[in-house]
Amino acid sequence: MQVNPFVVPLPVEPKDEKKREFAPGFGDMIREALDKVNRQQLKADEATRQFLSGDMEDIHQLMIASEQARVSLQLTMQVTTKIIEAYREMSRMQV
Repeated sequence: MQVNPFVVPLPVEPKDEKKREFAPGFGDMIREALDKVNRQQLKADEATRQFLSGDMEDIHQLMIASEQARVSLQLTMQVTTKIIEAYREMSRMQV
């Protein structure tokens, strides 16, 4: 009886090819989300400055920008709290 070993050939990448781009990791996704929240906060600050200086007469735009920034920040805080709770729960698990 002959047994053939199970061998998986390793892929060989040509040197000319560009390396594959990997999907973003968890840290990259968090960084991107925090950058988006920061941009919304800055947009709300800029809208406030424009309104106070008289460049913007529509208070509705100011309120929309402020509410978007507020809701984004609240969501970020809630997600952060849930992540911390999950970490604490996992650290209490016995392996």
